[in-house]
Amino acid sequence: MITLKLTQIGNSVGVVLPREALLKLGVEKGDTVYLTEAAGGEMRLSAYSPEVAEEVALGEQFMDQYRDTFRALAK
Repeated sequence: MITLKLTQIGNSVGVVLPREALLKLGVEKGDTVYLTEAAGGEMRLSAYSPEVAEEVALGEQFMDQYRDTFRALAK
C-alpha cells in the first residue's frame, strides 16, 4: 500500500504520486490517468489507454442510442 497526502493546489486539492506509484502505473508527468469507481465503492487509478477510451466512447454512444429501451427495461 502507498499512502498519499492531499495538498492544496490553487483553488483545488491534488495528490502527489511518488516515483514508485508512477513506475507501477507506467506514467510520467503530463500523462492522463483515470480514477474510476469499482465494486463496493472502491476507487481505482489506472493509466490512460487509447483502446479503453475508444471502448468507453462506443459504450456511451450505444447507451445514448438505446436510452429509451434501457429506461423501459429498468422498470
